[in-house]
Amino acid sequence: MTGVASGQHVPLLAVAGGTASGKSTLAEALARHDPETVGLIHLDDFYVPAHDPVRGVRTRSASGADTLDWNHPGSIDEGAVTAAVDAATSGGRYRLVVVEGLFALTLPAVVARATWRVYVDTPDDIRLARKILRKIDVLGQDPRLSLLNYLQSGRERHAAYVAPSRARADLVLDGTADGASMLRAVTALMTLPPRSAGNRAISHSVAALAPQAEPLAV
Repeated sequence: MTGVASGQHVPLLAVAGGTASGKSTLAEALARHDPETVGLIHLDDFYVPAHDPVRGVRTRSASGADTLDWNHPGSIDEGAVTAAVDAATSGGRYRLVVVEGLFALTLPAVVARATWRVYVDTPDDIRLARKILRKIDVLGQDPRLSLLNYLQSGRERHAAYVAPSRARADLVLDGTADGASMLRAVTALMTLPPRSAGNRAISHSVAALAPQAEPLAV
């Protein structure tokens, strides 16, 4: 693959899903396919500073600490996201830009620029188990704290700000499927004309691409 001329629009793939749904793994696999011409933007990199007294949404952790609400879209610097997306899609380096994160189909700036929209739908119990294991392995965090935070605000935030964005997806993937099958489904989606992906008549091989589709059995 080679780059595109500077100023030419580059297609954007937005990948959303709940915490530990598998969205980051999917996006990173897409980028590894051709790292020189596939740009990857992680929305996790655009939270406002944790101790910013003005920006972001604050909450109280189950530990009692005042903290940034990582599960609220208001804690993302959407202006910085917009600038990064616009730079990546017009700089001439990439053939495809992938934006992944909890709010990839929630933030208006990303949704409006997306050529294709994917939601990774994974059962809540599996996501919670994956998150707790990750917290233990990476941070050595007491699983009790993770569970209390989930019950106190995480579950509610997902239901309010992440799960509804599934309706904006052109393709809903089963987050428990194997990675290769998920990649094939996304690749098939990207062969469809931009923003007509929700039309069931276009391709039955990718199955249920309409916004209200059930998770794709891949």
